[in-house]
Formats: sequence, C-alpha cells, structure tokens
Amino acid sequence: MDKTTGFERNKRLACKLWSGLSFGAIQALKELTIKHNLSVASGDLLLLAGHWYVTHAGLLALAHRNRCAGIHVQPLTKFCDPAARRWAFRATVYKTSNCRGFVGYGDADPSNVSLLVQGAEMRVAETRSVNRALRKAYGIGICSVEEIGSFAEPASSPRESKKLPPQPVNGNYGGPKVRDRLCQLIRQHQLDATLVKSYAVDFCGTKTLREASREQVENFVTHLADWAEKDRNALLGQLNSYLGSKEGAA
Repeated sequence: MDKTTGFERNKRLACKLWSGLSFGAIQALKELTIKHNLSVASGDLLLLAGHWYVTHAGLLALAHRNRCAGIHVQPLTKFCDPAARRWAFRATVYKTSNCRGFVGYGDADPSNVSLLVQGAEMRVAETRSVNRALRKAYGIGICSVEEIGSFAEPASSPRESKKLPPQPVNGNYGGPKVRDRLCQLIRQHQLDATLVKSYAVDFCGTKTLREASREQVENFVTHLADWAEKDRNALLGQLNSYLGSKEGAA
C-alpha cells in the first residue's frame, strides 16, 4: 500500500476514533505512517493522553516487515522472585544474521503494573523487554502501550498521596524542579547517576533524556521515588541491569 494513501486512511480512522485530534498528533501520525508503515486499523497505534503509542503487535509487525532475524528472551534469574511475583527479562533483537543485537530489559512486579494485568507479571516483564529491544532496533522513540501499566496506580492507593503534583508551564511544580527532585533522590538513596539516566531514557522511550516530555520525566521521578522507598534492593537490581547496556550497539 502506498504510504501516502496509508496515512490518509490512518487519519480518517483516527479522526473517527479520537475526535478533536490536534495538528501535532496528526503530524506525528503522518511521520509514523510514512516512516514505519504503521496502521491504526491493524491495532499498531493507540492514542493515549494525546500521544501515539506503538502496541506490542505493532512492534512485532514492524520487525516482520523488516525481516528481523530473531528475538532471544531470557529471564534474569538473580533479579526474579516468583514468590513476590517479581520478574526481570533481557531481550535481544537481531535485525540481521550478522547483527550483534539490540538489548532491552524489562521488569514487572505488583507495584508497577496496572490492576488489569496483575497476576501476569512474568508476561508483562517479558513483553516490556521485547518492546524496548525492538524500539532500539528500529528507532521507535515512543513507549509501547504494554508499558503504560508501570505508570498506573489504583485510585485509592495509599501511594497516591506521595505522587508529585502536576508541573505547571514554568517548569516548577510547587517546589523544586523535576531535575532537582531527581538529583535529590539519587543522593538520598545513593544511586548511580549514570545508571539512573540510562533507566530514565529507557523508561521514557526516547533516545536521550532531553527528548523526553515533561510528563514522562515526572512519571519517571515518581516511579523512582516510589520504588526506592518500597524496595531499594530491587531498584538497585534494575539499575545494575544497565551496566551491560552498551552491548546493545549493532
């Protein structure tokens, strides 16, 4: 299918499904359609909170179209605790038979998945690792919808009161800037700043932290604060998984 025609089809369907699409959303849809041949009708894309998210199915379809040579997934056993329903996986995507591989890590436990998928944490962790590896391999700087659960909390959760309030336009949210809050967390919990940065980039689904939106960074800071307070050792395990992230170069 011609990519221009594909965009027009995507645009028509998207306007029916999500009324009031902004100009920015339409332009982003055009770029995704032309660059990656993603389809709204096929379930490759969803619009959540005004942003396009590439679904797990969309990422797999993209890999298939580009003749992906293979995907290898393995659990990181030293970071897994079945009794606590805590899982961590490493996925490697091989674009060609000669490719060294693009590596992605994924973790899941009851504290960072939505209520809809609680009980399936192992599957979520595996999916997150595959999605992150596929995004690296094919240059998708957009979070997969399967990973949104890491932001979700029950409406009555006692942790809700600990969440940072929304950040206004001037870059502050009734106190320190997000960056200052992140630095404070790193010092308070004695975290490795470089590993935290790598985790933040992966969490936000961008190539660099500068490309992440304010909302994405806020979500990451909240996630980091909650996890550090609840289980610092598990957080350190997640951060240490990025020690080998340089292996992801093709």
